[in-house]
Amino acid sequence: MTGLTYLQAVVIGLLQGVTELFPISSLGHSVLVPAWIGGSWSQLVTQYGTTESEQSPYLAFIVALHVATALALLWFYRRDWIAVIGAFFTTLRTRKVQTSTERLAWLIVIATIPVGLTGLLLEHTFRVLFAKPLAAAIFLTINGLILFGGERLRRRADQRALVAAESKVSAEPAADHAVVQGGPSRRLETLGYREAGIIGLFQTLALLAGISRSGITMVGGLVRGLNHEDAAKFSFLLATPVILAAGVLKIPSLFGPAGAHIHGQVIVGAVVAGLGAYASVRFLTRYFTTRTLIPFAVYCLVAGVISVIKFV
Repeated sequence: MTGLTYLQAVVIGLLQGVTELFPISSLGHSVLVPAWIGGSWSQLVTQYGTTESEQSPYLAFIVALHVATALALLWFYRRDWIAVIGAFFTTLRTRKVQTSTERLAWLIVIATIPVGLTGLLLEHTFRVLFAKPLAAAIFLTINGLILFGGERLRRRADQRALVAAESKVSAEPAADHAVVQGGPSRRLETLGYREAGIIGLFQTLALLAGISRSGITMVGGLVRGLNHEDAAKFSFLLATPVILAAGVLKIPSLFGPAGAHIHGQVIVGAVVAGLGAYASVRFLTRYFTTRTLIPFAVYCLVAGVISVIKFV
């Protein structure tokens, strides 16, 4: 196996830190970018998508990058997480959900269950079957279509809510209709537990290289009536325990044969990934206060189609 170089560590670390939070699929890019560059880079992809990949230095490296990304998210949302964790233990003690923060804590728990179970059972299988350049290119294209579809559904819901409000049949039914159909007044804390479970099911699709975890989760939130800002926040909060757990479960691989001789590269890549993730979440939380997923949808479609042509 060709060793992981420091240049590769920096490039892939930055790629992971940015694309994990941008709705363009970090896993897809960790497969496609090395394949596009070719040479020793493409060998990294070959290792990652084989049945022996559990011993792959590239997989061990990606695990470290995931942990760094999760830590960056934890730090950015540290106040939210302190409140959410405290609220969760409060509900265990009182056996009641009384505040919006307590409700948010259980929304996160419920939405995390589907992807947690699926990841434990099928992550390796999905990686072996689909972490290939052509498959990643196809799924990246599909990701673009999903982002477009989410925005279209959201726009139609807003139009229906506006029509309902203008009908003035009565004030309260119009407000209720706006909430149910996706009007901008709906807040994250108003999600039902079943809706959180559905969004969690959406997140399981991110096990496919090319489907974005943040993108698919945001679309799930938009479809259920959240605005872009709250959909993005819920997406990032949901991503934190999933990414961290996936990394921690496989962190021992860094201290086995797979991690031998790449500890320096792992540290460099992890630092770059953490800084990239922190800068990305800062940017995106501001971006989604006024903007949409459309630019990312266009990028995924263009990059996906070109990659399909390249690797077919």
